[in-house]
Amino acid sequence: MPKPETPLLTTDCIAIDNAGRVVLIRRKNPPFEGSYALPGGFVDVGETVEDACRRELKEETGLDAGELTLVGVYSSPDRDPRFHTASVVFLTGIGNQVPVAGDDAAHAELVEDWRRIDFAFDHGQVMRDAERLLKR
Repeated sequence: MPKPETPLLTTDCIAIDNAGRVVLIRRKNPPFEGSYALPGGFVDVGETVEDACRRELKEETGLDAGELTLVGVYSSPDRDPRFHTASVVFLTGIGNQVPVAGDDAAHAELVEDWRRIDFAFDHGQVMRDAERLLKR
């Protein structure tokens, strides 16, 4: 039986330090080159979404994720202009670690006021959803 054509599976990580700042990267590559985004990327075959989330955070920022909390699944067909993706998004604490850009990140930083940022993809909506989750 042939494999069905399905959305590509990705993961994104909302990493927050002890001061409540969010780790954001500036994308090194298109689409949205130079724009702010959450660390994340594609899930490899044979990898859980949780392991992929931890791996992508480490590759793009050098940070180790703490406990992961599910924020949600984002699967709008137009969330990525290249093709249909479905992203499983997690929230984690990073303590006092400091991000350092790597892999697909041109820059990585801790951002206190993320509400003024024009994010890549649907990451602005993802952040607003996570904020509501944190307020509970």
